[in-house]
Amino acid sequence: MLMAELHIMEDYTSSSGYRFKRIQHRLCASNSELEPLLNENIDQWPHLNELLQCYKADWEVDENKYGHYESVAPSSFQNQIFEGPDTDIETEMHLASERLPKNDNVTYDDVPSTSGRQMSEVSLHKPSFNCQDMHFGESPLPPYEPTFDWENERSLIVGQRTPETLPTHTSRLKITVKVMSLSFQAGLIEPFYGTICLYNRDRKEKLSEDFHFCILPTEGQDGNTSLLRRAVFSLDAPSMSICLLIQLEKTATEEGGVTASVYSHKEPIHMTEREKQKLQVWSRIMPCRQSFAWTIIPLFDGNNCTAIGGSASPSSPLTPNASGPTSLDTFAEHVSKIALDGKQAQNLTGDSVIIEISNLNMVKESYTEDLFLDPKRKVHKPVKGVLKLEVEKLHITLVDADYISEGGGRIIDSNDIGDRFTETSLRKHHNHDILGNGSLKFIGTNRMNIHRNVLTPSGEDHLNFSDDLEVFDFRRMTRSEPFSQLFHCLYVYPLTVSLSRKRNLFIRIEMRKDDADIQKQPLEVVFPKDQGHTFENNAHTQIVFGARMACYHDEVKLCLPAILTSQHHLLFTFFHVDLQMKLEAPKPVIIGYSALPLTSHIQLFSDVSLPILRELVPHYLQVNSKERFDFLEDGKNVFKLRLRLCSSLIPVNERIRDFFLEYDRHNLRTSPPWGSELLEAINSFKNVDSTALLQFLHPILNLLLRLIGDGGETLQVAAFRAMVNILTRVQQESSDGADRNSFLVKYVDYAFNDFGGRQAPVYAGLSTVWGSLARSKAKGYRVGPVYDDVLAMAWFFLELIVKSMALEQSRLFYHSLPSGEDVPPLQLKEGVFRCIIQLYDCLLTEVHERCKKGLSFAKLLNSSLAFFCYDLLSIIEPRQVFELVSLYIDKFAGVCQSILHDCKLTFLQIICDHDLFVEMPGRDPSDRNYLSSVLIQEIFLTLDHDDLLQRAKAARILVVLMCKHEFDSRYQKLEDKLYIAQLYFPLIGQILDEMPVLYNLHAIEKREVLIVILQIIRNLDDSSLVKAWQQSIARTRLFFKLLEECLIHFEHKKPTDNMLLGCSSRLPDNEGHDSPKYSDSLSPAINTYLSEASRQEFRGTPENGYLWHKVSPQLSSSNQPYSLREALAQAQSSRIGATTRALRESLHPILRQKLEVWEENLSTAVSLQVLEITNKFSVAAASQSIATDYGKLDCITSMMIGLFSRSQPLAFWKAFFSVFNYIFSVHGATLMARENDRFMKQVAFHLLRLAVFRNDSIRKRAVLGLQILIRNSFYYFTNTTRLRVMLTITLSELMSDIQVAQMKPNGNLEESGEAWRLRKSLEEMADQRLNVQLINDCGLPGNALEAFPENSTDNLWSWSEVKYLSDSLLLALDAALEHAVLASVMTVDRYAAAESYHKLAMAYASVPDLHIMWLLHLCDAHQEMQSWAEAAQCAVAVASVILQALVGRNDAVWNREHVASLSKICPMVSNAVASDSSAAEVEGYGASKLTVDSAVKYLQLANKLFSQAELYHFCANILELIIPVYKSRRAYGQLAKCHTSLSSIYDSILEQESSPITFIDATYYRVGFYGTWFGKLDRKEYVYREPRDVRLGDIMEKLSHIYESKIVGSHTLHIIPDSRQVNAEELQPDVCYLQITAVDPVMEDEDLESRRERIFSLSTGSLRTQVFDRFLFDTPFTKNGKTQGGLEDQWKRRTVLQTEGSFPALVNRLLVVKSESLEFSPVENAIGMIETRTAALRNELEEPRSSESDQLPRLQSLQRILQGSVAVQVNSGVLSVCKAFLSGEPATRLRSQELQQLIAALLEFMAVCKRAIRVHFRLIGEEDQDFHTQLVNGFQSLTAELSHYIPAILSEL
Repeated sequence: MLMAELHIMEDYTSSSGYRFKRIQHRLCASNSELEPLLNENIDQWPHLNELLQCYKADWEVDENKYGHYESVAPSSFQNQIFEGPDTDIETEMHLASERLPKNDNVTYDDVPSTSGRQMSEVSLHKPSFNCQDMHFGESPLPPYEPTFDWENERSLIVGQRTPETLPTHTSRLKITVKVMSLSFQAGLIEPFYGTICLYNRDRKEKLSEDFHFCILPTEGQDGNTSLLRRAVFSLDAPSMSICLLIQLEKTATEEGGVTASVYSHKEPIHMTEREKQKLQVWSRIMPCRQSFAWTIIPLFDGNNCTAIGGSASPSSPLTPNASGPTSLDTFAEHVSKIALDGKQAQNLTGDSVIIEISNLNMVKESYTEDLFLDPKRKVHKPVKGVLKLEVEKLHITLVDADYISEGGGRIIDSNDIGDRFTETSLRKHHNHDILGNGSLKFIGTNRMNIHRNVLTPSGEDHLNFSDDLEVFDFRRMTRSEPFSQLFHCLYVYPLTVSLSRKRNLFIRIEMRKDDADIQKQPLEVVFPKDQGHTFENNAHTQIVFGARMACYHDEVKLCLPAILTSQHHLLFTFFHVDLQMKLEAPKPVIIGYSALPLTSHIQLFSDVSLPILRELVPHYLQVNSKERFDFLEDGKNVFKLRLRLCSSLIPVNERIRDFFLEYDRHNLRTSPPWGSELLEAINSFKNVDSTALLQFLHPILNLLLRLIGDGGETLQVAAFRAMVNILTRVQQESSDGADRNSFLVKYVDYAFNDFGGRQAPVYAGLSTVWGSLARSKAKGYRVGPVYDDVLAMAWFFLELIVKSMALEQSRLFYHSLPSGEDVPPLQLKEGVFRCIIQLYDCLLTEVHERCKKGLSFAKLLNSSLAFFCYDLLSIIEPRQVFELVSLYIDKFAGVCQSILHDCKLTFLQIICDHDLFVEMPGRDPSDRNYLSSVLIQEIFLTLDHDDLLQRAKAARILVVLMCKHEFDSRYQKLEDKLYIAQLYFPLIGQILDEMPVLYNLHAIEKREVLIVILQIIRNLDDSSLVKAWQQSIARTRLFFKLLEECLIHFEHKKPTDNMLLGCSSRLPDNEGHDSPKYSDSLSPAINTYLSEASRQEFRGTPENGYLWHKVSPQLSSSNQPYSLREALAQAQSSRIGATTRALRESLHPILRQKLEVWEENLSTAVSLQVLEITNKFSVAAASQSIATDYGKLDCITSMMIGLFSRSQPLAFWKAFFSVFNYIFSVHGATLMARENDRFMKQVAFHLLRLAVFRNDSIRKRAVLGLQILIRNSFYYFTNTTRLRVMLTITLSELMSDIQVAQMKPNGNLEESGEAWRLRKSLEEMADQRLNVQLINDCGLPGNALEAFPENSTDNLWSWSEVKYLSDSLLLALDAALEHAVLASVMTVDRYAAAESYHKLAMAYASVPDLHIMWLLHLCDAHQEMQSWAEAAQCAVAVASVILQALVGRNDAVWNREHVASLSKICPMVSNAVASDSSAAEVEGYGASKLTVDSAVKYLQLANKLFSQAELYHFCANILELIIPVYKSRRAYGQLAKCHTSLSSIYDSILEQESSPITFIDATYYRVGFYGTWFGKLDRKEYVYREPRDVRLGDIMEKLSHIYESKIVGSHTLHIIPDSRQVNAEELQPDVCYLQITAVDPVMEDEDLESRRERIFSLSTGSLRTQVFDRFLFDTPFTKNGKTQGGLEDQWKRRTVLQTEGSFPALVNRLLVVKSESLEFSPVENAIGMIETRTAALRNELEEPRSSESDQLPRLQSLQRILQGSVAVQVNSGVLSVCKAFLSGEPATRLRSQELQQLIAALLEFMAVCKRAIRVHFRLIGEEDQDFHTQLVNGFQSLTAELSHYIPAILSEL
């Protein structure tokens, strides 16, 4: 029979259709010693048969009950590089390398994870299930739910059922104890024996049975260590009182021989060879043993409980004198560390502890275990020896620890070890996986060799199984938990024997079946003490020497028979031994007997006292024959013993025994048929003690179910009610807080097997009884309070019904189903199914009614009903289940209460988690999927619900379902993914119909819905998408609105991005979620995951979670955080609205890096998915097959800008530009049209923004993107004019977003890296040599930039025009850079500031708005400097821009002549009218904003500013431009004002011309810059225009102040004091030089070669109306190198400068572009000086005077000139010329021509003076006669002097 039961475990899942796994019960696997029990004939005891079946039958485990989920390989995430203009790519790459594993030893287990799906963050391998070839990127779902744990998600469901471990499983700590060696100071000569047990020294109580060991002498071992077994002990809660009690015994000592005292002598004892031989011989022939020593080892130290040993009294045996490598304290510490948590053992390194015990206490007198700790007893002597133990914590590797039997072990074939080890090592660490994968093979073996091979200790080879014996834990009999294993033992403890004389006494214990034949052999039921032995028929105690009160502490274990009769008894035989060896071994002498009937002591624990018979006679148990017995000690009860019953067959509780008895009578029909006694026994269950009830829970439930199935109506109802009562008590009294009691779950999942098919299934009877009760309740009948208990335990009955059905289904088709086919649905009888529907309807009504009352109990009942349907889907026809679902939906239809709606969501959540949910048919054959349609409808209704929690729940249901589909290996085929996507696609349609529903969701729920939408769209085929886009334009737009929402909500922002967004800790959490929020984009489950992970400690083992070491272990305590990091997390979470950023900072770096990688990959996947859909849409739009706005393609443009405008990683940009190229190739005409100007401008902006990136790969792709735009511009417009305008505009906008300049170490500014990269990109854009390589690097076709029009072979691409475009953009960049560099000195160096504004204005000349903006900035700057003329020129330039645009459009009163007149005022204004002004009309910019009114406004501003500069001629010209406008508008009032202004202007002009003092509007200075510090200014010359009151010293001081403040370091500033030519090579390198010279403007018709001196008073009035671009200055010099010399040596150099423009200009200084010089000899200088004076006199004489009033000014002027010409005191000027050139040697050096010119000039001068004197005489009055006389005298004396040199002068005058 046993061999038949010990079969290899059958598996109903061996073919694909079966759902049950059969797990062999431990009885059949291990308890071979119970075979006599199993072989007994128990037909007359049906309850016993049921009990044995309960412990013997295989467990039937439904593998489908808790769902099925085969996870794919974990997704691998690559580090994504996100970069903005300020991104440090080096830092990014460094971080990326830091995230990579540092060595090969790093495994996935080292990564923190609390989920079932362990994550590998950084991997270069892609999962095998990916369809990467079809998609641009990975699915967004894995990074959104990187820690998806299907089991954890299911556990969050209200009323969720979770699998329990095997019924025998225990989470208690188990340790092994192995005796390694025993050594004595005197030597180990004889064998020693001993026991180890768990002991509670406070209660003086044994907690376990004894483990026996034997230690042989060294020479007797022969290397055989098989006797050194290991004991397995179970530990409960840690307590200092729990110890290991070790007791040693040895062979009884011969009287007069070598006594045990030799082992306790203080001094070393060396036994002689004779003594050793005597001991060895005696130990072989003496069968009796004596007590030798004992010790106690505490298992928990004082740090965990109390101090080790407590307050030991002087007589306490716990003396702390342990020695050796590990002391007791250390051992206790080690054991406490592995035992304190009370969790299941782990295989941790270092759990094995070797201890050496030297505090062995010598036994001086016999004792019982109650007495040996009595402090009143004598102190025992210490033994001079050491006992070495190995204590180790168990790691349960193969099967659960409880599979080890108490008396024997599981038998494992050695050939099977390797397979099982391999198989188990690959197993997941989930309890249900141990059951599910368990191919546990149990092979039969010889029962003569009972051993245990299950528990594998850590630190040893797994293949080296040792003999482990699990020691029976007595606490099992008092625990409130069901017996799941067959044990049927009696422990006998003889305590004391009190005799009147001393004896050497020992006792033999045996069990007999009856007392009829005293010669009959006892039963072989005694467990052997030695390994490898069979059951014995008797056992002996130790021997007690010469004691009247013999005390014993032996333990004898007996196996009880299954059927215990009144004749079964124990027989004790008392022996006396004479311990003297003579010729033969000493023979024991019987001195008496005692007998104990067993049936009279059926209780857990009993102390018994018995008398001792002198002799044994037949029928010695009969009470009435006792008077004929002869007793010792006068019949007193001198023998005391203790019994301990440990049985799972015999209940200690009398009522349970009565029930078993009445059940047997009812079944055997020995009681009346109505079973009244059984009915009474059933009803008495309510009075049974809860512990006893729990211990026999399984058999009681089985028997009640049998009665419910076939017991008659009365018994059925009574059994059902009793069952409800029992279940309710179990739920209440042994509840661990769970909704589903674990004992009951284990019963349903494992123990219940529907009686193995031996009778009809119970579901029919159970449904009938329950259904009738429910219907009675529904009809309003009083069914008592029991009905509430029925509802509370409804889950239990429903699961019993389902499992009964499933077992019947499996058994029906087990032998007939062909391999590979699914089990067909169970065909329920119509009456049964109708009964189930009625029962279901009644329960639904209860849910509905109780929900309205707000009872939370209703939710549990609702979940139970959902699981009932869930289970039935796998058993009966699905459409029958749909009837139940439909019944549910109808009852909860429409808008209902919040709690009702929540129940409905939970119901659907449970149903749709079914494995076959995807494959479920519709209610009708034509329907696609009934459940999915119901789910989608209800989910959408919930999203529109007001309850925020329900919204979140609905969204979460969707995500979990989608994750289950995506991560399940069964749905990885493309057709499966497509089917699932089509299944959920109607949800998107409903959202598109009601978009406000989505918009009203909170961000978290919105992200949940969006991630589901993305997953659906990802797996849809193109035809389905096209159909969705064909309905209407508005619907298509809404579709892409969804994608925009995806980009918004999943954009990855660096942590620094949020620093400026006001993330204050005081801000309320708008999402309303209580859990900490670590991420704003990932799944809410991530927050829980990180919160859990941050509270745990990393120990490096997967069982403990993937966590980390304590940061500061010394700070940790029971009430303190694990680490400083957790303290920060706690502090942050305790604040109201703790910020996401603060929580992230509190994370461990490993977790924080994981979080960043997940967020990066999520954002990348979402962007790539949106890009993929956009690409598909553009393909469909190209074929005109969809409904969209083909005029603007707004769907494409909005998505492109959405993708461009967000932070994207490198992986995205690599995929983007091929799509970008395709879209512009196919839809270029539409996208480049004016209707899409805004789109094009944004694209240009973002391409330029990308061109700034440090990442060279992204930057090059941006360059290629710009070239694609240029290609399209050539293709559609044949030029790049409009594109140049757009790029210029966007470049201007970009300049305000990036950092153009950066600080140098010396404090100055220089070009930044961003500006340098932008410059490089713009240069590469026009570099033809780099083009081919660029295209290849970016993966575009080689002809990507070709622009061939249709029917043409001419490529419109022009590299020269691209170069021009590039140069114009670079010009704008340079202007912006210079402006930025000057920012710090803008207020000091006004000249440079004005130039920077001017350069900006010129750089943006192609964009009128920008051009005008910078001109106005320049105008303001000039006004601040009071440079009115320059400010006026800026206003004129602005007006000219507007005039040019208006004239170009022919929509104004002006024409080209007016533009030309403006150019005369401001020569920098071009005469040409822009013919392409329309090209500049970009949305928001361009000529469309330029009007006549704005032109008039700026002309009036110019007029005002010219007036302030007193340049009235310009004012007149400007007013003449304004007057036509007012004339055309007939604005006579304005005309009158204009003419009034014009009149005043002409008066001002006249006043200037009539003034005797020449009007000068400005002064001009040439400034030369020399020195490397000046940079671009080095060796350049400028002409400065300054106000007329600025002198040379003023400008020197001003420029010195400007440049001295800017010069830093060792450089100094020096001003060159003269205007001579500078040789830059001769200057000092560390000195900055300025050369400042006053210059004069040159008239257009002026003779620059004239030797005359230039005097402004000689100029005509037309000078004031001119603009100047040429200037001169004269420099005297001599040929000998001196600056000054005599007239005969003085030369003059005239330098003429040509400027870049003309003054007044837009700036204060102009660059000198040309410089020429002339030299005049000394005689030419002299002639020139004389001619200048002559011309001045003649000009004064010949100037017409209009009236008498003008004569006075003329007289004064004439007097001044004459006085300087002929007065005596100044005659030296003319005379000095004569002396220098007309006398002596100089006269001989002059050429004749020069001599003649000099004489002619002198003669002409004297003639004009003579004429002037005559005119003077006519003009003077009486008062001037004396002055005239002086003039005449001076003239005459001058003539006389000159006659010496020029004799002809006398005749001439």
